[in-house]
Amino acid sequence: MDEAARTSGPPVGEQTRADELRDEIEHTREELGETVEALAAKTDVKAQAKAKIEDVKHDAKAKVADVKDRAASAKGSTTTPEVKQRATAVGGQLKRTAAENPVTTKIAGAFLAGLLTGVLLKRR
Repeated sequence: MDEAARTSGPPVGEQTRADELRDEIEHTREELGETVEALAAKTDVKAQAKAKIEDVKHDAKAKVADVKDRAASAKGSTTTPEVKQRATAVGGQLKRTAAENPVTTKIAGAFLAGLLTGVLLKRR
């Protein structure tokens, strides 16, 4: 083997460094591609809206199921006489509070009457 053939390529240390640089460039390209994909996903408003709608639907379905479960368990545990007794007790407490504070009761009644009138007039 002649001297020109042995020395024509890059030295061994330089060849290894070139391979390392190629690997680093390839890795950087992959990271850049992932970053571009992530940015594209963030700018896709339509896809984000659809995802949000699906999240809201899922949450609503979970809440409906929870309310149904609560209603079913309440239906089985509370009897009608108990409900009537509680309502009577609350009504009696309201009457006593109104009798003890007539001015406050009249102010609250006037406020509620005005609020109700406003709501009814706004609907027309």
